[in-house]
Amino acid sequence: MHLHVGCAMWSHKSWQGRFLPHPLPAHERLRHYASWCTAVEGNTTFYATPAKDTVTSWSAQTDPAFRFVVKLPKIITHERCLTDVDEPLRLFLDAIEPLGPRADALWIQLPAAFGPADVPLLAGFLRRLSSSYRYAVEVRHLAFFEDPRAARLLEETLTAAGAEWIPFDTTVFFQSPPASAAERDAWVKKPRVPARLVALTERPIVRYLGRDDAARTVDGWARWVDIVAAWLREGRSPTVFVHTPDNADAPELARRFHDEVRARVPALEPLPAPIPAAPLTLF
Repeated sequence: MHLHVGCAMWSHKSWQGRFLPHPLPAHERLRHYASWCTAVEGNTTFYATPAKDTVTSWSAQTDPAFRFVVKLPKIITHERCLTDVDEPLRLFLDAIEPLGPRADALWIQLPAAFGPADVPLLAGFLRRLSSSYRYAVEVRHLAFFEDPRAARLLEETLTAAGAEWIPFDTTVFFQSPPASAAERDAWVKKPRVPARLVALTERPIVRYLGRDDAARTVDGWARWVDIVAAWLREGRSPTVFVHTPDNADAPELARRFHDEVRARVPALEPLPAPIPAAPLTLF
């Protein structure tokens, strides 16, 4: 029984001196983040395939039980739309090979224009993928959330491939107008889709977006605490990523989510104590 929790990144300016020591060399930030959280979203790989030496450093800074959910590069998912992608996919898989078991899932985030008519294209792509990894798909076309036939088609396609459907729950965020600069920026960038609360595999992945007001974020995730606790009792091992528009308190919030689930499922192991952000003193 495992619950991994994490954030959208492992380094953030507002975390310096609070969650991570400051100053801290870039090549040590992930190690300190990994003492707070047990998973991280690999968003940077969407923009470019990293150098293999860089990924080797990521592996060296984390325990084998740490989990990366690594996003496929946009050249594969957005620019070439899953077509004629053998070479960029080969380069990507070679680059992330040092992660080993830390690569919990390869994350296929599809553009909002990818709709039900494109599902056969996804099915063919999934069939060609290496069996060395598990895969998780995020869609943003409204039809998959509002049309039961479209949802069923996608579910059947993913189930046949043993792949998960990643929900990005933004419903709490969009309940009321933005109240900060970060919220105003997120208001025009984040997907506005209904919540999806169903798991397809034994290792579901959830992305949850709250508000910059921590109390509203915590209130809004109540249903996810119930759902994740139920998944654990069923023998599943979920991963939950906690976002806020400014992400200022995200590591602390991720740990709080884990604590709330553990209060429902006492058999769940507690998270380890984080590395202190400042040296310990006698006074």
